[in-house]
Amino acid sequence: MSADLADLRAEVAAAARRLAAEGLLIGTAGNVSARDPETGLIAITATGVVLGDCTPDQVSVVDRSGALVTGDLEPTSELDLHLAVITTYGAGAVVHTHAPNATAIACVREDLPVLHYQQLALGGTVRVAPYATFGTAELAAHVVAALQDRSGALMANHGAVTHGSTLTKAVENALLLEWCCRLFRHAAALGTPRELDEQQQLAVIEAAIARDYGTPRPARAEEGS
Repeated sequence: MSADLADLRAEVAAAARRLAAEGLLIGTAGNVSARDPETGLIAITATGVVLGDCTPDQVSVVDRSGALVTGDLEPTSELDLHLAVITTYGAGAVVHTHAPNATAIACVREDLPVLHYQQLALGGTVRVAPYATFGTAELAAHVVAALQDRSGALMANHGAVTHGSTLTKAVENALLLEWCCRLFRHAAALGTPRELDEQQQLAVIEAAIARDYGTPRPARAEEGS
């Protein structure tokens, strides 16, 4: 096994532990994958692993067909889901959680509307993929469709999926999606949530582009100083 693949397995294990510490992965429920950009091989958490204690040797490596390349454990039962998202969208990493707020929203809503502009980082309104049994090609197809033009989706009566160009980005998206779901739950408990309309969302996008929002930059010197 190459050093790069060993590092990738360690990074996937670390991401799983972090997500578990944040409360997004519970026990053995959930899975994380990352694609090696050089070989296309995919490091993915193994089935039955307690994710809060995940170690590199509990991360399997598969090829794009799902065949085991490295590791002693079978990959997660949601392998088809990860492969479908990676193949369809060229994702560098995929995170699937049973995060409590995301799962609660996915049990009662058809989508997660935009209440706060930060949700636009996920692409806007988050769709809820129709229910299907875990580990099936049907579920993978539903999620892939729900992810069109989005980096996050909810899974009816199941959980959530996010992806990103890197493992760090996929994890950030998972944390952001759970925050947005928690925000919606809090707002709904107080009254009818006020959604951002399309014009307001577009204005946010334009302002973010104009200001290079979210990117550190040097302070400008005061005139005459």
